[in-house]
Amino acid sequence: MKAVIKTGGKQYYVEEGNVIYIEKLDGNVGDKVIFDEVLMLGSTLGNPTIKGATVEGEILKHGKGSKIKIFKYKPNTTSTRKKQGHRQPYTKVEIKKIG
Repeated sequence: MKAVIKTGGKQYYVEEGNVIYIEKLDGNVGDKVIFDEVLMLGSTLGNPTIKGATVEGEILKHGKGSKIKIFKYKPNTTSTRKKQGHRQPYTKVEIKKIG
């Protein structure tokens, strides 16, 4: 069965057995996670969510994504050059059950 879930301000199209990378969640490796904001289940659309539908997953890993370089620059001035970097934290989750 397929479903669309909402977590971390984003929507994910998932099936049982999928491994997805989502915004960082609280919890330890091996913990169960329940997503109760299900927007679509099979071919049934919710308005805005489907009541009583849940998607269960298991946390596999926490980590940080690859580094993104940010460089701000304004011409003709030397004081406005700014270089920054950012690594977005993520959680790797395996979808176990859709119901």
